[in-house]
Amino acid sequence: MSRGRFNVLFALVAVATLGSLVLFAQQQDFSKVEEHLLKAQGNVYMLVGAGGNITVQVGSEGVLLVDTQYAPLSNKILAAVRTVSDAPLRYIINTHSHPDHVGGNVDIKKAGSTIAGGNVSFDIGDAGQGAQIIAHINAYKRMSARVNGQFATPQAGWPTSTFLGDDKKLYFNGEGVHVIHQPNAHTDGDSIVFFRKSDVISAGDLFVTEGYPFIDLNAGGNVQGIVAGLNRIIDLCIPVYGQEGGTMVIPGHGRLSDVGDVINFREMVTIVRDRVQNMVTRNMTLEQVKGAKPTRDYDTLYNAPGAFVTADAFVEAVYRSLKK
Repeated sequence: MSRGRFNVLFALVAVATLGSLVLFAQQQDFSKVEEHLLKAQGNVYMLVGAGGNITVQVGSEGVLLVDTQYAPLSNKILAAVRTVSDAPLRYIINTHSHPDHVGGNVDIKKAGSTIAGGNVSFDIGDAGQGAQIIAHINAYKRMSARVNGQFATPQAGWPTSTFLGDDKKLYFNGEGVHVIHQPNAHTDGDSIVFFRKSDVISAGDLFVTEGYPFIDLNAGGNVQGIVAGLNRIIDLCIPVYGQEGGTMVIPGHGRLSDVGDVINFREMVTIVRDRVQNMVTRNMTLEQVKGAKPTRDYDTLYNAPGAFVTADAFVEAVYRSLKK
């Protein structure tokens, strides 16, 4: 299928999601945002500001970032990275296509440079200029789709290297970097990034600690994929027996975590899914399901005031996923 036909197809389902995310961004005062850098372990740090968390890997070969938050924060992000490394920025990996994770692609890419002869699956556009941006092909399609006559993401911020299958592997800064596609979960273009020597997983929005998961139905998301993605993260983790620690997990939003946090989140999603599935089997309507409050014993933890995903929105996404 041609790029133009892809753009038309994905634009038809992107408007509502992008509109809500853009509005959410417009309500923030980025001048007051501070970027905080936290050591995860090994060569990997977590950078917290506004939007999605950024994963930073540093070493003698350069800097690799996972996601880029919002465009107005690019200078602050780069300044924070420079506190731990003056090496060239070589790679940006996008976990998915949402603007709170890819908004800084354009300016942050310009600050870097691509390694000549890199391990590239599918080069697009000006791959030799600036840092290389890696993402699953479905994330590329959604970034390059037209929404209300404009590209969802500015063209200069599109991925320059995509992969079509289950994964892409790099060896950078002395460790294997395994980019793993998780189909139809938060979106249809989600990637988990596993830093094998540092033993850190960058989960994107498959896993968050600040609220219920956002299942983007308009972008191919599905609750079954969320559960499968959480199970995959848990399978990759190795805990320290009898205590916190082991493999560290950087969520799309929220605090640095370990496997115990992911297990608790997985159990919540699975239990709510099963409750809703039981109601779907009994032919209950969406309003009846919402009225039954299948998240009631989790709302104190995940339905905080001002949360991007309310309990009702989560239940509706689960319901519509299962009805499909």
